[in-house]
Amino acid sequence: MGMPKKPFSVLVIAATYIGTVVGAGFASGQEVLQFFGYFGRAGLAGLAVTAVLLAVFGYMILELGRRLKAESHLPIIRYAGGRWIGTFIDWVITLFLFGAVITMGAGAGAIFTEQFNLPFLWGSFLMIAASLLTVLLGISGVVRSISLVVPLLLVAVFGVAAYTIATDMPALMASLRGYSEPALAPVPYWPLTAVLYTSYNLVLAVAILAPLGALSGPNRLKTGAILGGLGLGIGATLINLAILTHIGRASTYEIPMILVAGTVSPLVRIAYTIVLLAEVYTTAVGSLYGFVARLSKQGSARYRYLTIGAGALALGLSQFGFSNLVSILFPAVGFAGLLLLGSLVYGFVKERLGRPRGTLRPVQPSPSMVFELAKELAESENEKKEKKPDPENEP
Repeated sequence: MGMPKKPFSVLVIAATYIGTVVGAGFASGQEVLQFFGYFGRAGLAGLAVTAVLLAVFGYMILELGRRLKAESHLPIIRYAGGRWIGTFIDWVITLFLFGAVITMGAGAGAIFTEQFNLPFLWGSFLMIAASLLTVLLGISGVVRSISLVVPLLLVAVFGVAAYTIATDMPALMASLRGYSEPALAPVPYWPLTAVLYTSYNLVLAVAILAPLGALSGPNRLKTGAILGGLGLGIGATLINLAILTHIGRASTYEIPMILVAGTVSPLVRIAYTIVLLAEVYTTAVGSLYGFVARLSKQGSARYRYLTIGAGALALGLSQFGFSNLVSILFPAVGFAGLLLLGSLVYGFVKERLGRPRGTLRPVQPSPSMVFELAKELAESENEKKEKKPDPENEP
């Protein structure tokens, strides 16, 4: 993979990192509530630890991607974890993509129920049907649309959260003094939830950060990773504080941030709902496409059958409910992703010590979560797919 004409700036690296992690689950507030909100004041310490871990491990992935000239996540996880652990992590990533489709279907159902008083099944069906049709008919339009959705989502999330905190500080301080319900969290120990939150986010982020590192200059990776980690930590902290401000009611909602947006004004609630639905859609499309394309060749009969089958199965499984899926699926992936964190430390230290890298045959890039990548990187990946290099002829 050659360097782009102009290496990505520090801000582009940081923004791409943030955009990879900030998805519909993050913006809904349910992830932050489950992993940090239930711990009250202690959750703030967890968020600080998470910001540091995201910066450190994000830099490891970017730097290994640069040194290995990675075109996907596979060279990094196979170099760091070896054949067996690397293969296991690859399957964790692939299966989590399918899990994300299920979760987004449930998220759409929750939005339809809580905001429009419509049946849960309608929201799930329409979201997964739209995602399925997009993956079957073509995705180039969605790649471009993400450049609009992500900035709108960030403005909506951070704007609503900051306004809520600033205008209702007494309620927030009361929650910080008295609220703590760790038994409601998926894992009742905040240091462990901080690690798990980092772990499962990196399981998906590695698919984007690996090639991003290969397309960036070495002097910018560390600063980009630090800014990305801090940006994610600050964003999650704002969401956490906004939810804690209204914790009595917010904890009973599947989509707590829409409740928070409604406390600003009905118009803001409607706008936030629309932006969140758009992000649910792009997340679902990206996840479904990444899952199907990892297991089949785009345009083939197998690709079409697998897309339809995965969509139908996801629709059925999404009926378990959004908060239930977040509380079960995400921690499970986080535990599996601990192997990724350990492998990254080992691979990074091994690379720094200058040990032989072993023989790695280049692997075709995985399109996992391609929609969260910056426009330039998406175009670069599309050019590679058109050229279809032969792995046997590459060095």
